[in-house]
Amino acid sequence: MEDSLLQYVSVVPNANQKHLEKMGFYAFVHFGMNTFYNREWGDGKEDPRRFCPTDLDTDQWCDVLRRVGARGVILTAKHHDGFCLWPTATTEHCIRNSPYKDGKGDIVAELAQSCRKFGLELGLYLSPWDRNADCYGSDAYNDVYCAQLEELLTGYGPLFTVWLDGACGSYMDGKPVQKYDFGRYFDLIHRLQPDCAISNCGPDVRWVGNEAGICRASEWNVVPAFQFDLQKVQDNSQQQADGFAVNVDVVSEDLGSREVLSHFDRFIWYPAEVDVSIRRGWFYHPNQKPRSVNNLLNIYYASVGGNCMLLLNIPPDCRGRIADADVKRLDALAARIDSAFAHRIEIARADCPDAKDGMSWQDMQTGGTYSPRAVADTYRIEMRFDRPYKADKVVLAEDIDYSQRIERYAIYAIDGARERCVYRGTTVGHKKIALFRPTVCDGLAIVVEQCRLEPYLETVEVYETDNRQPRQNPFGKLIRWIHKLNYQVYVARTERAKAREAKKGGDTNK
Repeated sequence: MEDSLLQYVSVVPNANQKHLEKMGFYAFVHFGMNTFYNREWGDGKEDPRRFCPTDLDTDQWCDVLRRVGARGVILTAKHHDGFCLWPTATTEHCIRNSPYKDGKGDIVAELAQSCRKFGLELGLYLSPWDRNADCYGSDAYNDVYCAQLEELLTGYGPLFTVWLDGACGSYMDGKPVQKYDFGRYFDLIHRLQPDCAISNCGPDVRWVGNEAGICRASEWNVVPAFQFDLQKVQDNSQQQADGFAVNVDVVSEDLGSREVLSHFDRFIWYPAEVDVSIRRGWFYHPNQKPRSVNNLLNIYYASVGGNCMLLLNIPPDCRGRIADADVKRLDALAARIDSAFAHRIEIARADCPDAKDGMSWQDMQTGGTYSPRAVADTYRIEMRFDRPYKADKVVLAEDIDYSQRIERYAIYAIDGARERCVYRGTTVGHKKIALFRPTVCDGLAIVVEQCRLEPYLETVEVYETDNRQPRQNPFGKLIRWIHKLNYQVYVARTERAKAREAKKGGDTNK
């Protein structure tokens, strides 16, 4: 067993993955031809003259995003309709042929400049599916796509991520199935932007498995070596001695427990990203309203505070501005987050064994990493305050340079000589926000009950309550199950549609 644990904890993030995990929260901006046609998916036959924002202001986007705490922004430089928001040399279906700035506009450049002004990082979404390109469905399209990638990777400064959507709807247009050359795409990104992570259909970040902001109760970064192609991660299974196949894919509830990992022999660091829109659609639609502050706050705590990254989509309207209702909702969310973490409780003293290599608890408070020694097969950190406080949250973070190790832990409120459990959890990872009922106490104890070898803690913070915790959805588990089922139904329907089209027109995979 110890050999297996050593293998699991040998898997650690690369520099680009660690950077994204430290960012924690960044924004999506879906903006393009669909905004002006009031739909989600275009067909590539749109008239570029319809793209005419009247008051586009990327400074406003970045100002709003910075206020809510986002660290970066990802723009849909090209969606499935093939319309490009920069004056590309690869197609006429681009901003150059729109009325915006008399054909002299470049929204990617404008956003890059605003990001620098407001201290945000820039990322770009470039859809491989292109319903406008005549050569889509042939090998020649990969040349076009790589040319577009090269323009974006070399023309707009550093990018923190390229977000690759794996959608492929060739059958909708009667074209052969396009074989995306992901290996070529990855090589190009690594060569031209080595500090850029590749997200979604890429080796650095995986999709959480739904677009509703629903997170796993236990999110693991160390997972079996998935194949990351075409939105649905393909099954990767091995056979047990009794012939029982263990199937794991991106929508599985358990991706990294010891039980799951025991059936595999290759592992990767593959953190989850929660992509969710503030509205029902990804593009702006005037008849839709933004999510409630309570819902957004629950998503924030579950994702940013649940070892995931949050990618919150905020779509500009036809003016080219974030809608007033969305600005109001985001400012309210920012106020709630600021209020929740306004009062950090100072830890007067900590009773715990000295850490490995001579590091003490006090060293950790100035940016070190603490690894307590085991006491009776558990690891305990006992913290005392200078007086009683009403606390309701603890922020924990493992030092992921040592991998992800904590599997089960409990938090106890200390009142004099008495203790009572106020929270039980499983995974921690790069960040865990443990919420519990507001409790008056003069100290807390964190007890790691199960761990892959010893834990390495980078952060332990305790916060006083503001008495404004979000209401919890009592049907959370049921909703998670329904979304998983809906996704599986969607995949099955798509595969049946492809099979029907292939039967009508021959083998479209050739």
